Amino acid sequence: MAKYEERFKLEVAQLGAQGAISVVQVAARYGLDYSMVRRWVDVYRHHGAAGLTKRYRRYEVSFKREVLERIRVEGLSIRQATALYGIPHAGLIGTWQRQYDQGGLEALVPARERSPRMSKKKSPASPAKPDHEKTREELLDELAYLRAETAYLKKLDALIRQKQATARAKERRPSKD
Repeated sequence: MAKYEERFKLEVAQLGAQGAISVVQVAARYGLDYSMVRRWVDVYRHHGAAGLTKRYRRYEVSFKREVLERIRVEGLSIRQATALYGIPHAGLIGTWQRQYDQGGLEALVPARERSPRMSKKKSPASPAKPDHEKTREELLDELAYLRAETAYLKKLDALIRQKQATARAKERRPSKD
C-alpha cells in the first residue's frame, strides 16, 4: 500500500471538498483510487487538515463500543464511521465487529491486557527436595512433566528436520529452462 505525504492528501482532499469537480475526476487527475480520495475528503470535511495527519493510537474498549453502537443505532456504514471518528483504516472497525460478535465486550480488550502474563514457575524437574523424600504423587507429576517435555522436543526436532529436508529438495530441483 502506498503512503502519501500529508501535504498531498490535504491538496487532494481540499480539491474534492470544494465540489468544483467530482471525487471521481479528482481521483483520475491524480491517478488514485476513487474510494481512497472519497475517504480523504470525508475525513477532511469532519476533522479538517488534522484528520489527515498520521496518528498512531490505541483505542480504549469504551471508544470501540461507542463506535460499534453508533454504527448499529444510526445505521452508519463503516466508511462513514471511520470518517466521523477519524479512524485511519476501515479494517479496524471490521476487526472490532468480528471480535465483538465472537466474544462480546471482553473480546475488544487487547490480548495483552486480557490475560495475565505467564509467571515463571519452577519446573517439576528442578527438585526442591531429594527424590527419596518425594511422595508417590510428586514423583508421578514429575514423570508426566518430563515425558511431555521429551515428546515436545522430539516433535520440534522432527519439524526442524522436515523443514530442512524440504529446503534441500527445493535446492535440488532442476530449473525449467
